[in-house]
Amino acid sequence: MRPLLAFSHLIDAINRRVGEWVSWLVLVVVVISAGNAIIRKFFHISSNAWLELQWYLFGASFLLAAGYTLLNNDHVRLDILMEKLPIRTQVKIEIFGVIFMLFPMVFLILLPSWPMFVASYDTLERSANSGGLLLWPAKLLIPVGFSLLFLAGVSHLIKCIGFLRGDCPDPRIKNSEAQAEEDYTEQVRLEAERRTEEAARLAALQHGERP
Repeated sequence: MRPLLAFSHLIDAINRRVGEWVSWLVLVVVVISAGNAIIRKFFHISSNAWLELQWYLFGASFLLAAGYTLLNNDHVRLDILMEKLPIRTQVKIEIFGVIFMLFPMVFLILLPSWPMFVASYDTLERSANSGGLLLWPAKLLIPVGFSLLFLAGVSHLIKCIGFLRGDCPDPRIKNSEAQAEEDYTEQVRLEAERRTEEAARLAALQHGERP
């Protein structure tokens, strides 16, 4: 199981790095959108290239961050019924969902997206809008984004199996929640130690001994 968990950590590192890089695209999109609006409003100048660029960057931030979203458990969950089940049962349902829902959906989009990108690249397909951009970079985002999502699914599946085997913590817990849980556990431990020391000191005083 250790080699699989090591592979999972590698996938997580890749998606984490991509997600952190892509998060800056949101700022770039905001700047470009604001710039386009200001120039169009005050200077009556518009450019299809800049408009399409902000569309491409928005698509990139959505597609490339899909795996990062799954890694951080920030995707939408319907846990109304699941949260009432035992944790191990919840994780087994999670495994079922990854194998029979996530993976088929990913392959349904991933497999035809690559030939679509290749055809666009071979013909140097360009936007039909005047002054528009090349289309193949935007179409490349689809197979790349869904490949990252597939890898994130593989990593999540490995960690779910590892949890059932007792080799790793519950992967469904968000990083912030896991840290909060660790902080609370540490706080309880320190409080228990303090009370134990205080009880020992009081017992020593009752017996007339120096604590």
